[in-house]
Amino acid sequence: MTQALEKVRCLPADAAGQGVAVAVQDLRKHFRLKPARLLGPAREVHAVSGVSFTVAKGQTLGIVGESGCGKSTLARLLMGLIPVDAGAITAAGLAVDSASPAALRQVRRKIQMVFQDSFASLNPRLSVEASIMFGPMVHGVSRLEARQAAHALLDKVGLEPARFAGRYPHELSGGQRQRVNIARALALQPEVIVFDEAVSALDKSVEIQVLNLLQDLKNEFKLTYLFISHDLNVVQYISDQIMVMYLGKVVETGSAAQVYARPQHPYTRALLASMPSMDPSSRTLSAPVTGDPPSPIDPPSGCRYRTRCPHAQAVCATAEPALAGAAGPTASAGRAEPVHSAACHILSPASGHSMALAAQGAA
Repeated sequence: MTQALEKVRCLPADAAGQGVAVAVQDLRKHFRLKPARLLGPAREVHAVSGVSFTVAKGQTLGIVGESGCGKSTLARLLMGLIPVDAGAITAAGLAVDSASPAALRQVRRKIQMVFQDSFASLNPRLSVEASIMFGPMVHGVSRLEARQAAHALLDKVGLEPARFAGRYPHELSGGQRQRVNIARALALQPEVIVFDEAVSALDKSVEIQVLNLLQDLKNEFKLTYLFISHDLNVVQYISDQIMVMYLGKVVETGSAAQVYARPQHPYTRALLASMPSMDPSSRTLSAPVTGDPPSPIDPPSGCRYRTRCPHAQAVCATAEPALAGAAGPTASAGRAEPVHSAACHILSPASGHSMALAAQGAA
């Protein structure tokens, strides 16, 4: 790492956290809407409802789910861009949910975000060099040191500084702009980076190049990623852990190998069944999941997936399933895989679901 990059680091590494980079506990966010009619009842969009998870340092958590499931809201809560209604967020040893404006400035040195729209994320009046320099200069780094770091980071993301430093966003391709956004996110030497559909707008040939770049940067700078995407193939390629969300709730978590090889929740199985296959004998002949997701303004009682689930029974409408599971088999390195959990009554023998006992016997 160059001397210029070292000078950009504004805070020393935090030893607190015991190997946990991000910890979220019972996070909730509801958006209040205007009443549908005069003097009518207040309405709320249940965007994130009781989400809890942890991400170990150096790991990549892939977050998947349909549009409207709360993925992007969760990302903005992690960044402190919108206030939390309830719950706790700790990123890189710092509390995000209760941070004051001054404390939030410290948090933003530790956690950065790369957005989906690479063009809208950049100021059209700033050159590539100035965009990357802006963050470090706000945090007290001199112009000369910030420029040196910006050029070093451009080189790290595969853009020759002599050619690209003076260009403006409209002079770059989509892949080049996203590389600039990645360099800008690295400018303060964060520990955690959140990617919100960061490669979904790129061509496939460019997409794999950016994904490989992210893997290299993660290993070199010892980063932790939270990677949000609709593309299940991309998530499988880059992620160590998977979290599946549906209508503001977490319905399944586990390692990438566990979730893709042995999906437990009906919604996860439907998502994986919808993945396109190059094998003509594995064509999808019927829709894995039918109907539109329910409105987040008035989500279903009990299990929120029950209105689209082929296995729904009466218990699914009266009781909300809890995330339950057990540690996976011991990995070759001698340590247990992450807990593979799913929120489904079929997986709980005491739930009263008629398929629960059959599932227990099959296990």
